[in-house]
Amino acid sequence: MKVKKILKIVLCVVLALVIVVGGYLAYVFIDYHRLSDRQELTVHVLYKGGVLLDNDDYPTIEPATGTRYRIASYNIGFGAYSDDYGFFMDGGTESRARSAEAVVANIGGAVDTLGACSPDLMLIQEVDTDGTRSYHIDESELLLEDLSTHFAETALFYDFAQNYDSPYLMYPLTSPHGANKAGIMTFSSFSIDSALRRSLPIETGFTKFLDLDRCYSVSRIPVTNAYGAQADELVLYNLHLSAYTSDGTIATEQLRMLLEDMQNEYENGNYCIAGGDFNKDLLGDSAAYFGASDIEYTWAQPIPPETFDGVEIQLVAPLDEASPVPSCRNADGPYHEGQYVLTVDGFLVSPNVQVIESNVIDTQFRYSDHNPVYMDFVLMPYKT
Repeated sequence: MKVKKILKIVLCVVLALVIVVGGYLAYVFIDYHRLSDRQELTVHVLYKGGVLLDNDDYPTIEPATGTRYRIASYNIGFGAYSDDYGFFMDGGTESRARSAEAVVANIGGAVDTLGACSPDLMLIQEVDTDGTRSYHIDESELLLEDLSTHFAETALFYDFAQNYDSPYLMYPLTSPHGANKAGIMTFSSFSIDSALRRSLPIETGFTKFLDLDRCYSVSRIPVTNAYGAQADELVLYNLHLSAYTSDGTIATEQLRMLLEDMQNEYENGNYCIAGGDFNKDLLGDSAAYFGASDIEYTWAQPIPPETFDGVEIQLVAPLDEASPVPSCRNADGPYHEGQYVLTVDGFLVSPNVQVIESNVIDTQFRYSDHNPVYMDFVLMPYKT
């Protein structure tokens, strides 16, 4: 009788586990969805240190041709990645920011770094708006609050595109990653007339549950030419391509879609600049500049040369060959010598954009698993 009773208890426990696991898997599959393509984004204005206005309530501010400007891009890693942080999907042990205070401190440090760079345009990725991993802090509001001190006397136009919305991830079991919403934010000292969210292709297998809603945003900025008349637009793209995929090829497909979009805009007479986290080795062989790592990874492949076939768009990989600095580290543990580092953050430009300089800002990964990158450029005047 005792053996039967024990077996009955074991069977009940197993059945309960099957029901719980099955119910959770059903929840994940049922909850899965993607945002629709070509969503119009709302453009706002942060005016003189914190007054929020609708875009239509502020006079137009346009960049001019023949003038040097600066654009910066920064993946802020949802405010979790201090230089001693290791993420569970990269081989580390942590799944959330260590505290709400850590999120505030990391984003504050990231914004101060950007402010010191004095960019006219900023592209920021991995901005959580409501996440278990970031203690449900709306990081878009935090960015605005911190940026207001750096743009206290000017206007800052911005838009936000969501590119991540995951169901509750019950892993690691001791501290689940949870449910998270995040996106990309574009900031401009010039007027953004309109903005659009474009959905990117993603893998169709199980990895789609780790790679939800990938997209890029398209922000349109009117341009004044050297003679004072409005010419065409600066079309600004903010991107964050896929990382946690089976072999990295989907990021190439995503890049190809973006390149074709930019080529069409250029052929229509517009200036085009894209920037962000490509999750590709933009230097082709980063180890040649930064040394080989103690562990080999394959998630960031070089961009296949044929990706650029048929387009005139050029890749700008930030690099000072005399003193090279990587833009990203693999967060398998605290930042250390021999860790896998490379450059995955950079820019794309159309032929009518002259690149003056591009480099990586060396923060020693204090505030993110990425370093910010910047590019100085000139919009070339049209010949008359």
